[in-house]
Amino acid sequence: MRKVSPLLAIATLLALAATASESAFATDPQPEIQRAPGSSTAQPVGQLHTLRTIPEACVRLEGQFSGDAAAPYHFQAAKRDPCVQRAVYVDVTSLKQRPTVASGWILNDAIAVPRAGAPGCVAVVEVWRRPGSIAPPKLDAQGRSRVYLDKPRQAVAVPMFTATMAVAAKSCS
Repeated sequence: MRKVSPLLAIATLLALAATASESAFATDPQPEIQRAPGSSTAQPVGQLHTLRTIPEACVRLEGQFSGDAAAPYHFQAAKRDPCVQRAVYVDVTSLKQRPTVASGWILNDAIAVPRAGAPGCVAVVEVWRRPGSIAPPKLDAQGRSRVYLDKPRQAVAVPMFTATMAVAAKSCS
């Protein structure tokens, strides 16, 4: 067995501790979907545009620059029909608290949309995802996954999506 210098061991432990503390205290989560900077096309004032489609929730996120300095950008979720829904889109205003990593949400996407003619006016829409626990029933004694109508259904957590918006308003007037 080879002996390790006590100084080398201490230096290694300090380096590992510093790396762990940096990752543990990171404040800005990285989105699951990585977009190149400037990948969104600049949008003119008054034109409705699609930000993102969430096929699991049968929703399309649409946005529009208003030209109003007090509320320069608006976005909404529009239902898509026909669609087989596997998740739920929840309006962020109906939640008790804003989505955060600490509360079980995962930052799925961050979409930055610049305004045409005013590159300093950028709307940033963050799409958050909360995974669910939908799974087929456990196998029974015969090795089959069955649903029995006379027994109550197990409680399941349906996957959810929501979106938040912020405007980096250097020149949105």
